[in-house]
Amino acid sequence: MAAAVGDEVCFLCGRPLGRHVQRHHPVPKSRGGRETVAVHPICHRVIHAAFTNKELERGQGSADALRAHPNIAKFIAWVSGKDPDFHAPTHKRRSQ
Repeated sequence: MAAAVGDEVCFLCGRPLGRHVQRHHPVPKSRGGRETVAVHPICHRVIHAAFTNKELERGQGSADALRAHPNIAKFIAWVSGKDPDFHAPTHKRRSQ
């Protein structure tokens, strides 16, 4: 984990990044993705709780596609006023 640089914001929620930053592959590394984006640890966990690597690979990994998912949209509304270093447990993906 690296410190935030300048005015960098989270790929998912758009809030300023705090002391703890993770790198997320919009197309999973296991699926050939090389690009990474900066995210809060809590946002990173929410992405992977909502989507499988296969789903992310199939185009659901863009910021717009992620934000359009009902659970992610609800999470972003909830976390929007929180401190950049806010931490809370996230729920694991339920099998369907």
